[in-house]
Amino acid sequence: MSLSDVSVIISTADHARLRRIASAGMRIRRVPPSAQWLEAELDRAKVVSPSNLTENVISMHSVFDFQDGITDQVRRATLVYPGEEDQGIGRISVLSPLGSALIGLAEGQSMHWRGATGEWWTLRVIRVIGHPEARQKDVSAQP
Repeated sequence: MSLSDVSVIISTADHARLRRIASAGMRIRRVPPSAQWLEAELDRAKVVSPSNLTENVISMHSVFDFQDGITDQVRRATLVYPGEEDQGIGRISVLSPLGSALIGLAEGQSMHWRGATGEWWTLRVIRVIGHPEARQKDVSAQP
């Protein structure tokens, strides 16, 4: 699904929960490709503590802008867990091919990924706007 030279960084909290989601999908008799793709991204990710995750990296519930490599259209989206997705308002499930390509990418990184139809697509992360773990760091730093 992805290029091995594109590094992905995931917090320990996101990694643990996403590992459970991917593992559950891998136990299904006919394993869905989305579970395999997410599992592959988790296997190659650099895992860091939430306090060491930089604010320019897409984590769960991050709001970000990315550019579609085919149309050059810039879209704003939020990366969410399965069941929280809604394409109409830009909520992308991490269990979708696009979502598993986005997790752990930093601003400026590009990814070549295979969509559900088998076609190859390219995306580039423009900006991470909202980063939930950064807000948690800010709150914990206050007296």
